Amino acid sequence: MGTAARGRPRSFDRDAALDQAVRLFWRHGYEATTMRDLTDELGIGAPSLYHAFGDKKQLFAEALRRYDTRYGEFIDRALAEEPTARAAAARVLREGPSRYTRRGLPAGCLIASGDASTGNTEVHDLLRRVRNAKAAAFAAKIRADVAAGRLPADTDATALGRYLLTTLTGIAQAARDGVGRAQLERVAALALRAWPADG
Repeated sequence: MGTAARGRPRSFDRDAALDQAVRLFWRHGYEATTMRDLTDELGIGAPSLYHAFGDKKQLFAEALRRYDTRYGEFIDRALAEEPTARAAAARVLREGPSRYTRRGLPAGCLIASGDASTGNTEVHDLLRRVRNAKAAAFAAKIRADVAAGRLPADTDATALGRYLLTTLTGIAQAARDGVGRAQLERVAALALRAWPADG
């Protein structure tokens, strides 16, 4: 007589479980999300979770990649699709308030707040690299516009790229604090006024 197979149940849906983990980390951050929270939310035991995803840090890193491609992709898409840095900035500032206040999803942004209160340097460094990469991508697009004469020659591309990401982070945090979409849209519109006009 055969024995029951060990490990994950046959019905385990890894993709769905990863999305559940994304939302849990998004809602509570890395530090406040416990392994018990994860096993309860995903409906699997700790051995199955370790087998499927590795430890908590590995799961968080994979959840972060999923978040960035499924929920935070609007920033990269704007950079790729818009012809100028200003157009890309206008697009992300226009879309950010609605993205960070979507019904049925946690408020705010996992990339902006996922490492809040953590003392884990690996997690902090991971998120810092993602945030810095987005600021650098905007800075590169700004430099291209300066070189093409679309922005003033004295434009500080690094500072302007950082300004945009800092604004988005602030909007995301305000969304977590319960600030409504309409107010966030007004903040975003004010922020865009500081952007140099295209030449």
